Amino acid sequence: MGLFDDALGESQPSKVTKEIAFVGILMLADYSDGNVSVEEVRAFGNTVCRMKLYRDMSEQQINRVIDQGTGLIKRLGQEAALQKFAEALPENLRKPAFANACNQVLADGVVEQEEKEFINNLRRALNLSAEEAQMIAQVMIWKNQG
Repeated sequence: MGLFDDALGESQPSKVTKEIAFVGILMLADYSDGNVSVEEVRAFGNTVCRMKLYRDMSEQQINRVIDQGTGLIKRLGQEAALQKFAEALPENLRKPAFANACNQVLADGVVEQEEKEFINNLRRALNLSAEEAQMIAQVMIWKNQG
């Protein structure tokens, strides 16, 4: 790390927390097609604000978590960041992360090929079976139809 990285607090965090991992996965879902729509930004904000995981955090703390996730994505690249985030998530947050990532991808009403590939890669990274992932994705599709 360079002088500015240390001085600006941009050196690598010592541990990827579950909070950073979850929000990082959502950001990767948003970035997966190369375009973040207004609907995806809105869905992201709604998701983070309503989750128990972030309930006791201040706006400043949430922004710090988002900044740390963004920093990891920039430093590691999307594929390596996805692996790092998936490894950091406890078992009880893997299905919720997958469901919310599906929701992010569906938020703008269009699922691009890159988003489909991301969801498949996320399923594998989270060690979800194809059957579990299909069930979760189907429920999220139904949710977004209404």
